[in-house]
Amino acid sequence: MATLHVLSASPFTDGRLGSCLRMLGPDDGLLLCGEAVQALRPGTEIFARLARLSSTKLYALMEDCEARGLEAEAAQQLDYPAFVELSLAYDRVNTWL
Repeated sequence: MATLHVLSASPFTDGRLGSCLRMLGPDDGLLLCGEAVQALRPGTEIFARLARLSSTKLYALMEDCEARGLEAEAAQQLDYPAFVELSLAYDRVNTWL
């Protein structure tokens, strides 16, 4: 069963992203929102780890990227209606609180 993992905590001050990456299955997706979009900042080790994800689909909330001045080309950017549609496309949604 494919899972959409939703992460909002900063990857620079919190270990949830690392835990999440270890749990990702081949059909899973990862949606970054809030401070988690900072993981898409080029030149960081965290960005390099995300770039090595081969089968995982990577998404980011457009509003959060824009608010932080990130172009976030490594992820498919979504608005809120697209986020709702995406969550319905997966069997499960796991929010990393």
